[in-house]
Amino acid sequence: METILAKSNRFEVGGEVLESWLCKIFNVNKQQDWPIASILLQREKNRIEVGESYWLRADPVHLRVENNHILLGDNQILNISLKEATSFADSINEFFSDEGVTLLPLHSDRWYVKCDETPELQTFLLSQVVGKNINDLLSRGKEGAIWNSRINEIQMFLHEHPLNRNREIQGELPVNSIWIWGGGVRPSEVRTSYTGIWGNHVLVHALAEMGKVMCHDLPENADEVLNHSGNSGEQLIVLDNLQKYACYRDAYNWRNELMKMERDWFDPLFQALKKRQIQQLKLTIINESSTKDFVLTPGSLWKFWAAVRPLGTYS
Repeated sequence: METILAKSNRFEVGGEVLESWLCKIFNVNKQQDWPIASILLQREKNRIEVGESYWLRADPVHLRVENNHILLGDNQILNISLKEATSFADSINEFFSDEGVTLLPLHSDRWYVKCDETPELQTFLLSQVVGKNINDLLSRGKEGAIWNSRINEIQMFLHEHPLNRNREIQGELPVNSIWIWGGGVRPSEVRTSYTGIWGNHVLVHALAEMGKVMCHDLPENADEVLNHSGNSGEQLIVLDNLQKYACYRDAYNWRNELMKMERDWFDPLFQALKKRQIQQLKLTIINESSTKDFVLTPGSLWKFWAAVRPLGTYS
């Protein structure tokens, strides 16, 4: 990977998170939010009519108070089952039936809310807040205070919920809040220049389905991608396993995962480029500070003056 970075032409633009970057790759415009909820609904097993309604994600989370910070954890640490999700959502819906807001737990950690009218609301993507202090990341806009108040009521309701007491007895963290995000109306058009896509992220598959692009689950290594008979044109490979460790500052597993990526992906793709099996390799590194593109061609390998530097110097 260090050699790829050293020999590449480098381009840098503003910061992103994976979901916003994927939306841009598929030419999906930002509405008040990135319309993740309405896009993902087509991937759920219980398919429902999306229509032109405004949909929000309303996912179960765990909040922990540390000093004057409120830190948020997602399902990576909650390990909530679909049965638990359904029970939590049913009891919340029953208790707040007069609010006109109904939670739909279509997946264990993907809950949805349908809005009859478009709310004046701006939210932060869940991936932007995991492992962070949420004090300055609450919903905004004219209706932000209304939604934040609803969530506060849900937090109080969940505080003594029997399901949470059972979870704590079993050594699990309680589900003590929800996080709303990804609101919007389903986009009318989704398109991309890629002819094949490889990845496990649910948004990758949803966008590919809408854009009518062949999408594959991520294989164990690059060999299947390189040897796939249908490979023509640009192929997009989404390697997002580092994110779950970065969010929780898990440096040990982050480094181990990076070493696996080096062995299974970066080295085979680099060798394929040297053999001219592929004509160009572009590595896009995404974070909220900046998005960096490193573009490597066979001719770039002759840059004898481009010294290979430690990975940390590129951050």
